[in-house]
Amino acid sequence: MKEIEILKQSLVKAPIIWKGDYPYFIHPITDGVPRLEPNVLEAIIELSVPLINWDNIDIILGIEAMGLPLMAPLSMRTGIPMVIARKRQYGLEGEVEINQETGYSKGSIFLNDIKPGERIAIIDDVLSTGGTIRSVVEGVKRTGAIIENIVVVVEKGPGMEILQQDYPKIKFDSLVKLEMDGEKVVILD
Repeated sequence: MKEIEILKQSLVKAPIIWKGDYPYFIHPITDGVPRLEPNVLEAIIELSVPLINWDNIDIILGIEAMGLPLMAPLSMRTGIPMVIARKRQYGLEGEVEINQETGYSKGSIFLNDIKPGERIAIIDDVLSTGGTIRSVVEGVKRTGAIIENIVVVVEKGPGMEILQQDYPKIKFDSLVKLEMDGEKVVILD
């Protein structure tokens, strides 16, 4: 089975829970549960690698927590170091605090060890409203680094389109675009 079909099938089969009036799909890439089958992760990595010109990237940035299983195999495959946007403050020199707000949470994320002029690829699990990615983009700008690419596994909602308009110099990609239709995941592309 082709990589995109493996990913799509895993999403279509994802369990659905209701949070109030909102149906929410549970997937190992977006939630860490249920278990992540290696062929799904391998499919995501195979689909992600050709989206980025790795010769133009100095650092892979992942956002805690679900960016971690995505960027580790990409770092190993490409030989490019990775940095984690953490939800914990360390107080290291040059640390940048980002106030992050999404449709369902609010808090701080901290960037460390990003140097001015470094070229960055951000890898993340899902983009809905775009709140987290927007906050990280603004935080990275404060470090003086340059975001070249943002790749998300799942695009859901209007966030990607809005971010593409607001940040035209960044190349955005998603592997799968989907929406919820009641208790069903519908793949749009």
